[in-house]
Amino acid sequence: MREVRLRFSKTDRAKYISHLDTNRVFQRAFARADIKLWFTEGFNPHPYMSFSLPLSLGVESLCENVDIRILDEISNDELKAKMNDVLPEGIRVVSVYDDFMDSSKIAFSDYVYKLEFEDNEKALERINSVLASPEIMALKKGKQGKRRVFKETDIKQFIVSYNASIRNNQIVINTRLFAGPSKNLNPSLLFDTIIRLIDMDYEWKSISRINLLCEDLSEYK
Repeated sequence: MREVRLRFSKTDRAKYISHLDTNRVFQRAFARADIKLWFTEGFNPHPYMSFSLPLSLGVESLCENVDIRILDEISNDELKAKMNDVLPEGIRVVSVYDDFMDSSKIAFSDYVYKLEFEDNEKALERINSVLASPEIMALKKGKQGKRRVFKETDIKQFIVSYNASIRNNQIVINTRLFAGPSKNLNPSLLFDTIIRLIDMDYEWKSISRINLLCEDLSEYK
């Protein structure tokens, strides 16, 4: 038995597959590819699979990771090829490797937002104003007794850096957000907050996770 990490991309329509369903997709793909996985022991054995950082629904990614334990004598290149033959459109294994970091090393995540407005110049001015504010108050769902309520939370502290510009008639926002196990920001919450605060109609394009980083800003692998 050996433990390996599969790095995969999740794009296009696959971004609407939830984390739980992504888990099921991979379980079925391993079975179809006839890859023998190590199963946990106990009353409810299941194949060992560990995802580094679950992805928000509707967000694309170029840097997803799943760790597995395989019983087969198979090379990493063969494993990659077999999986890509059976995975659905939009999910592709980019690489397979044996030596990898623990998910506790993740500290930051880089995202790219793309959207379009009728007046991009005006929208860009408002977006920069929001991001430059000393506080950015988001509305997070919570509970008060049995009632669901929205609570205001300052998310400015979770934004490490940002840059917004107009490219090819789209507004492109590059952000680096905290993404560690104890301090993190959901990229969709940031997007929803910006749109609420600038109060302008828009055409949504995409949110993409492009990199995971360690505390020293080295790439998480």
